[in-house]
Amino acid sequence: MNISDYLIQFGDEDAVALITAKEEFTYRDLRQATGSALDAFHSAGFVSGDRIGILGGNSLFWVSSYLAAMKLGAIAVPFATKLPPHELAQQIEQTGCRGICIDKRLHKKVSLELPHSLMIMDEGILTGTPLHPLPDDEPGFDEHHDAAWMLTSGTTSKPRVVRITHANIRSNTDSIIRYLGLTGAERMMSILPFYYCFGTSLLHTHLRVGGSLVLGDTLGFPEKVLDLMAEKNCTGFAGVPTTFQMYLRNSTFPQRTLPDLRQIQQAGGKLSNILIEELVQCCPQAKVYIMYGQTEATARLSYLPPDDLNLKRGSVGRGIPDVTLKVLNEAGEEVKTGEVGEIVAWGENISPGYLDEPEINVEKFVQGSLHTGDMATTDEEGYIYIVDRKSDFIKSYGNRVSSQEVEACIMELKEVVATAVIGISDPLRGEAIRAYVVLRSNAKLDEAAILNHCMKRLARYMVPRDVVFAQSLPVNQHGKVIKSELRKMAIA
Repeated sequence: MNISDYLIQFGDEDAVALITAKEEFTYRDLRQATGSALDAFHSAGFVSGDRIGILGGNSLFWVSSYLAAMKLGAIAVPFATKLPPHELAQQIEQTGCRGICIDKRLHKKVSLELPHSLMIMDEGILTGTPLHPLPDDEPGFDEHHDAAWMLTSGTTSKPRVVRITHANIRSNTDSIIRYLGLTGAERMMSILPFYYCFGTSLLHTHLRVGGSLVLGDTLGFPEKVLDLMAEKNCTGFAGVPTTFQMYLRNSTFPQRTLPDLRQIQQAGGKLSNILIEELVQCCPQAKVYIMYGQTEATARLSYLPPDDLNLKRGSVGRGIPDVTLKVLNEAGEEVKTGEVGEIVAWGENISPGYLDEPEINVEKFVQGSLHTGDMATTDEEGYIYIVDRKSDFIKSYGNRVSSQEVEACIMELKEVVATAVIGISDPLRGEAIRAYVVLRSNAKLDEAAILNHCMKRLARYMVPRDVVFAQSLPVNQHGKVIKSELRKMAIA
């Protein structure tokens, strides 16, 4: 089945699909807008297999353009809205887009860098009634065709293009709905951008069950988002670690009463145990799901059931339905309890590979499996505990140090909003540990207090050599800290 048909076949015509601060759109509106976009694509001469870019904030325009591109059999290519114009132009060329659906406000900022041959379409394609109703599902459609190309957040070189098929999206969407128990009564606050695989998965799952998504404009204004959550009776909230660092340590979220909020999803990196505890205390009426995933797996790979939060604190749980996860050593054997190995995944949600990168594909995608690059341990019951990314381990005094463990220690200090730890060259230690720290406004914490706390809680070789205070940490388009940028700053 074409994934667009799969996603919007169950939504009742009069049920609300998308909600903004000012208006609501029903599933009838969404289907009509998708039909209008599809008519525009046909008129522009787009055919199956063409690449159609999408650049814009979370909106009816974004969603209908995305669904229409995949309905056509074309490949939807979402682009990050914060890309500098020259990088956007490079990614358009890299993916071979023939056209792009772009917000008018963003078009003004990037128009001079766009290729002259690129077909430009804006919100105007949604005006008027579609010439034809959205056609029925095409019998015999090959769901192993590419549906979307998701770009990873490259920081020092061009990003990789992850191929996601119709079957990948269907499989991962089904799995997520099953373990979360989603229904048409859901109202998800969507502040994660739809161009990010976590944000896209929220779109997929909630459309599939006929639920609603409340579109928050930005991650930068938490009070406005919280007001909207309360006003629109949101039942769900999702974010990455930086989201919850901001909302728990630098907003009124802990003091808010949100009686309708019953489910919180966290993925996109490891959230420290202390913040998980604060999140549970902040929203005792909500079930907190700690999850793990990768773009190369469409979205999700594992989850920790809320009932296991206390006993398995720090774990990302076990594989989601229809996904097999193993932690393997360099010989390809499953590690023993407490040993460190790499997480390897199998399932229909695994991408067929990167676009035009055969050498890397041979290493990353092995006989249908995904080698994630995340190092982890397991306990006796098979629960997985991520130690660090391969690239983020620090070699201090001959010992391998998990940057995430040091970060978790620093986050125990309530005055800290965010932190990131890296290794820098040091003649005595091999690599010295440097901690970058963002404090709450008016916090009195100094470097000595942070180092003293680490000395009490960590082995000596894990204690940072120094602390650098910052107003903010460099993050990519998905809200994840870019440690390569911190390493550049340290060298400079």
